[in-house]
Amino acid sequence: MLKSRRGLLAAGITVAVVGSIGVASTLTAGAEQIPAPAVAPAVAAQAAVPVADLSPPAKLPWGQRPQKIRTGRGGATSKTLKAAGLAAAAPDASGREAEQEFAPKGRTGRKSERTSVIPPEPPTPTPTAAGAKPTVYFHYNVGTQAAVTEGAYAKLTIGKPVLDRADYHTLAEIAVQSADGTQIVEVGWNVDRVVNGDDDPHLFVFHWVNGKSTCYNGCGFVPYSENIRPGDTLPYDVTKPFGIQYNNGAWWIAYDTEWVGHFPVTNWTVPFKQSGLVQIFGEVAAASPQPCTQMGNGRVGEDATSARIGSVTYLNGPTVDLNIRSIGDVYSVSKMTGRTFRYGGPGAC
Repeated sequence: MLKSRRGLLAAGITVAVVGSIGVASTLTAGAEQIPAPAVAPAVAAQAAVPVADLSPPAKLPWGQRPQKIRTGRGGATSKTLKAAGLAAAAPDASGREAEQEFAPKGRTGRKSERTSVIPPEPPTPTPTAAGAKPTVYFHYNVGTQAAVTEGAYAKLTIGKPVLDRADYHTLAEIAVQSADGTQIVEVGWNVDRVVNGDDDPHLFVFHWVNGKSTCYNGCGFVPYSENIRPGDTLPYDVTKPFGIQYNNGAWWIAYDTEWVGHFPVTNWTVPFKQSGLVQIFGEVAAASPQPCTQMGNGRVGEDATSARIGSVTYLNGPTVDLNIRSIGDVYSVSKMTGRTFRYGGPGAC
């Protein structure tokens, strides 16, 4: 989608669950999935809740003291960032765009949903019934563990997978969730023309309140860094640490060598200060059950050069022992250890 069309979807989307395969609070490492309750319609954008100035922990989740990342000029492509060894760049020369984007966002307890959002170009086929909305099919390679923690981090391979014109997005992320899976904080990278306006990987954050989706990169997220913000373009074919940590009234987001910002706990209507479930995964949101979109870096999980989710670590939590699996048969996953796996694939085409 051209950047001139950004903000077109700011009115929100209507979501109805048509399938569920349940990652729920009783899930333990190695346990079978159980059905999850239907998800309520997506909520409209939340205004940022006024809070006192909050400071992040003195060290990043992986123990490093924060340092300014090396950034490129605004509007630099992921290819340029990769070649120059830079960590990020604002998505356009002016720095930021104010509008908050709404687009399909799955949870691993969901196989499909109906949405008013359609991929940019070309448009999806005309629905068969008047007023019908297109169905989005979600595909996952995922590691899951029931774990009470104060956050999690991992090293993620940032790829530039091909996003088919008929599909919505391809991404990798860390999700820290309440035990019942309804309160969620997410960080990762995505290729999503609806949200980002191009085919490059971008940093994203997202959160859910009472099982209801909000929006990408906003809806109560409070920026902290002057160098890196959600929506920024990232390099590809590199591995970077991503993390989420609860500290003093907020869930803080970390990328590379900086704190990006936080979600104040006042965004939630129930107490949410620790996880009960951690999920780390690759996700494709597609227009069909057999998409042509790539996941990860486009190589299957059995390939030694495929994308990795590695060195998963919990903050004040149990020993990491992920239940690693594929949800769907289009993409594949290869377990290396209880905290590292390879994943992805070229799609069905």
